[in-house]
Amino acid sequence: MDLGVRWKLHGDGRTPAPGAVVRPDERLSWPRTVGLGAQHVVAMFGASFVAPVLMGLDPNLAIMMSGVATVIFLLATKGRVPSYLGCSLSFVGVAAVIRAQGGTSATVTGAVFVVGVVLFFVGLAVQRFGARIIHAAMPPIVTGAVVMLIGFNLAPVTASVYWPQDQWTALLVMLFTGLAVVCLRGFWSRVAIFLGLLFGYGISWLFDRVFGKIHSVDGGGHMSDHWRLDLSGVGKADWIGLPTFHGPSFQWSAILVALPVVIALVAENAGHVKAVGEMTGTNLDDKLGTAISADGIGSMLSTAVGGPPNTTYSENIGVMAATRVYSTAAYWAAACFALLFGVCPKFGAIVAAIPGGVLGGITVILYGMIGLLGAQIWVRSKVDLSNPLNLVPAAAGIIIGIGNVTLKFTDTFSLSGIALGTLVVITGYHTLRALAPAHLRTQEPLLDEGTSSYDEDATSDGNPRAS
Repeated sequence: MDLGVRWKLHGDGRTPAPGAVVRPDERLSWPRTVGLGAQHVVAMFGASFVAPVLMGLDPNLAIMMSGVATVIFLLATKGRVPSYLGCSLSFVGVAAVIRAQGGTSATVTGAVFVVGVVLFFVGLAVQRFGARIIHAAMPPIVTGAVVMLIGFNLAPVTASVYWPQDQWTALLVMLFTGLAVVCLRGFWSRVAIFLGLLFGYGISWLFDRVFGKIHSVDGGGHMSDHWRLDLSGVGKADWIGLPTFHGPSFQWSAILVALPVVIALVAENAGHVKAVGEMTGTNLDDKLGTAISADGIGSMLSTAVGGPPNTTYSENIGVMAATRVYSTAAYWAAACFALLFGVCPKFGAIVAAIPGGVLGGITVILYGMIGLLGAQIWVRSKVDLSNPLNLVPAAAGIIIGIGNVTLKFTDTFSLSGIALGTLVVITGYHTLRALAPAHLRTQEPLLDEGTSSYDEDATSDGNPRAS
């Protein structure tokens, strides 16, 4: 059985031939392939390690399970779709809402486990019926609105939790990260979040030396005098050890909050498969359903042991575009590096020590970018917002999601924020479409043709603009 774990040597094994790319079933020499794998790990560092910290989960377990999920994805797609599966930022808002309702880490992972199950079955449906089934339920107006409200629902987390811990560090990190994203090119622009983290560590250490302790709220929300950068846990951590595992816990209220993220994950996977196909000149539409199901399996396995869910990572698309190396061998190497990092508690302690002010500066940009992905979906799909059929359900759902509006059914059951906003967008759109006059029911492009997260024109300079 072909599992996509055999690669032909490309050319001389050193660099891609002029005008050529190293295809998924090819590789460079093993030392270069291992080096590219390390580069892929660095590329996903920023978002993949910030996400579990923001969700209150173990970063060591997150990186370990990202390696496992990547292996599952590569095996499922038989090496045809090069991809790294890292922790999904789409669930950060979900985790914040669940914890605000009194949920624990087990409640968070239990809710997200159900999302993984649903994602798996969505993938099976796409394999059976094609991408049109996605379009029928989630046209671009719906997908864009849901992605937008998920991202913008996070704004209060930055404003009330991270930014107040150290506003000046947050401001400087925000400015530095923004400059890195815009002004740097190629690989360096893809790791802008990681560079922002490094800058934040450095500036926090400098401010501690120059100004002493800061008087502000700490990570627990209590006002106190404390160091901005506290590395005491790093010295106590072991070099080798297993991360902390825990089982999921299932609550309907938490599950309903998490389910809308399925829409974002489907859009991310569709955009990823489409982008890789365009870059390699290969039609990968037949692998879309498999990719979605593999993502679901990886997320189920990760959350079953207490880790975060996973998704395909756009940062790694940038590495491939810059190097013209699409070899899945590099991703196997990256997965092995991730597994090694996962059994190093000292590494996890460094990640867990990220100062709150640093997270404040990064999340201002990160959360906003997540929200604006929804607008990007609309633009690429040429959604007509002058059409009331599109405008009304999207407008209502987004305001409900951002404002965290609550609809109370009983003393023990209510819907609010992300869950209620998504419900309003989906049911509102399909209900209005059934009742609208014929001239308003215009045909829209298929999801996998309209939501690619990359600027195709920008790939010519080796620096595609990722989602």
